[in-house]
Amino acid sequence: MSDFYQQHLFTTLHRLERLPLEVLETGLERAAAHRRMALLLPSLASEMDGPALPHIIEELKQVNYLHRIVIALDGADESDYRRALEFFSGLPQETTVVWVDGPNAQEIFRRFSDANLVEREQGKGQAVWFALGHLLGVGDCHCVALHDCDVVTYDRYLLGRLCFPVLRPDIDFKFAKAYYARISDRLNGRVCRLFVFPVLTALRTFYPDQPFLSYLAAFRYPLAGEMAMDLDLVRHIRVPSDWGLEVGLLAEVYHNLSLKQICQVDIAGRYDHKHQELSTADPNRGLMRMVKDIMGTILRTLASQGTEISHGVIMSLESAYQRIAQDYVERYAFDAAINGFPFDRHAEEQAVEAFAKALVTSGEYYLENRLYTPLLPNWNRMVAALPEVMNELEVLPYKDHKAVLG
Repeated sequence: MSDFYQQHLFTTLHRLERLPLEVLETGLERAAAHRRMALLLPSLASEMDGPALPHIIEELKQVNYLHRIVIALDGADESDYRRALEFFSGLPQETTVVWVDGPNAQEIFRRFSDANLVEREQGKGQAVWFALGHLLGVGDCHCVALHDCDVVTYDRYLLGRLCFPVLRPDIDFKFAKAYYARISDRLNGRVCRLFVFPVLTALRTFYPDQPFLSYLAAFRYPLAGEMAMDLDLVRHIRVPSDWGLEVGLLAEVYHNLSLKQICQVDIAGRYDHKHQELSTADPNRGLMRMVKDIMGTILRTLASQGTEISHGVIMSLESAYQRIAQDYVERYAFDAAINGFPFDRHAEEQAVEAFAKALVTSGEYYLENRLYTPLLPNWNRMVAALPEVMNELEVLPYKDHKAVLG
């Protein structure tokens, strides 16, 4: 059972007692008669062979309040696309597969490049952004939820709680961020536990009056990939193309909404999905790449709000972060002990040391490339530059389907 503490910035919707699933879904079905809800699933082709996605599909078949499901299929060749069409064909909702690597999509990206707007990059951020463009082009939904396809503890109760804040017209939040206990038989979520929370604590000692840092720190799991939002917001936000996607989206929400329009919602008692390698040997992969991109997103956001970032601050921040993160490790050791979880303190300390190096690398890169941004243009700008793009994105999945299957 969760606590009922409310921090002062925005609303937290706790999981105090399990509302019966049929009661939750009946209320959402009533709301969906007036506000159509979409679900966006960013999926790699390889996830069709994973343990999570087949079960997610079976759960989604029983959901009646979703009007539309959009699959952002990334890392897929034609055989993968054919398979995806069959894999998702059993869903009863209006379902489209956006083949991000398909020839029709690549032609659209070529025109984006010719207009100096966007270059094609592999990754979840750009796949999500492109699929959101398709959803805006279709234009038949009011709000959209987003979750990953590798959640091995998935059930449709999770989805119902995620959709609840933005679908119910009497509640009317514009953005809902999920949180949950990131555990299996042990404490997981190393980047959030050992980097994000300690580095935000450290940054607030340098910039105690910086409101964005207080905002980020108020989220119980800022790296959660599950969120729901009003589609009007989607038109205005710039989606990060790198691994800073979740923190970058929170920054965009902060810029575009008032705090009373934002909430976080506890969606699951336990939550587990694919675990990334630490990858200390290759800083451009795994958790090291994630930490670098997250840190870069935070620094760019602070700078955009008038906060001065210097080499001296980065060096001091490394020391402050390590000291605070080591204290966090000790706290997690006690937390694991009282819950009977195994806890490898040496591995946790090694992760902290690796993250400290990634922090410095990211800080130095930012200082040398202050004008660089991984943020993709918002769809209002894309339409202003290429007025026909929404119509093309609307029909893109149908053109792919016809070209491949006839």
